[in-house]
Amino acid sequence: MANRKMLAVLALLQVLSLHVHGVSAAGKPKHRAGTCHISGFLHGKAGKCNKKNGSDCCVEGHKYPQFRCSPPVSAKTPATLTLNSFAKGADGGGPSFCDNRFHKDSELVVALSSGWLRLDGTRRCGKMVRVHGNGRSVLAKVVDECDSVSGCDTEHNFEPPCPNNIVDGSPAVWKALGLKESIGEFKVTWSDVCRASGYLPGRSGNCEKSNDPDCCVDGKKYPQYHCSPPVTSSTGAVLTLNSFEKGKDGGGPSECDNSYHSDGEMVVALSTGWFNNMARCGHRIKVTANGNSVYAKVVDECDSVHGCDDEHNYEAPCDNNIVDASPAVWDALGLDQSIGEQDITWSDE
Repeated sequence: MANRKMLAVLALLQVLSLHVHGVSAAGKPKHRAGTCHISGFLHGKAGKCNKKNGSDCCVEGHKYPQFRCSPPVSAKTPATLTLNSFAKGADGGGPSFCDNRFHKDSELVVALSSGWLRLDGTRRCGKMVRVHGNGRSVLAKVVDECDSVSGCDTEHNFEPPCPNNIVDGSPAVWKALGLKESIGEFKVTWSDVCRASGYLPGRSGNCEKSNDPDCCVDGKKYPQYHCSPPVTSSTGAVLTLNSFEKGKDGGGPSECDNSYHSDGEMVVALSTGWFNNMARCGHRIKVTANGNSVYAKVVDECDSVHGCDDEHNYEAPCDNNIVDASPAVWDALGLDQSIGEQDITWSDE
């Protein structure tokens, strides 16, 4: 498990910040969008704590805040970079959570606070993130959790729970950012990285061309994506045109409701990463283009992994940043359907 260097101090600062900015005089949280409140307190228990990298070892009886959430993830998510060794016998404790392995200090790897790793609906194990700091940026692989709930035991090197805003980086990450390890912590930003996970060999077939789709070409390699860019309050995307009617270029019935939809309905399909295993099915999203905004219902997936078959109208997999919209959405935005695609932003309602 990941080291929590000087994290009791950071956690205390978070508590004070919540007291000043996020808690009422009666001691109850003020419910504001984007906040992440303490979920409880862990009673400290001292033990054999490896102090390499200046580990913050638990103090017997001290109360440490616990967090089951982290701040919202954006294209530039603020965080505190801390230092950790993921090597065997070092201060990271046991093997990494994601792969049950140890990692050399020369590897570009990180641990994320619990909320960012797995509690916000996104599973980041094994994924790449980009860390920005000191005027530089580095790509690192997520291999572990900086546990924001549990701690003060052998598994966690008798260190307290992490604050909810930690990117715990290996020495290689610190070196790549040009940072001195002796400073212990540094303010950074980070973002998810979405790269092609593979390539699909093209296969042509009976491709219905009513809305000028990207029909597959035999032998051409098409990138596949299991992810999409981070969702923010104004997520950049490309609007494409699709008919969800039976017999049109949308292929089979919509994945969310196994139904077809008329061209007059305000409906959309989202790239695989944004579709998120049907998590947004039935939700309304706000689509904005050229100063105009409309609301549309998510009814289908714009598949970013599969394609070039009958089910997908022999079209190539979608890019990872697509909002595939019905003619009604294009009309409501005042867009010319003949252009085929348009840069937009969208957000969850």
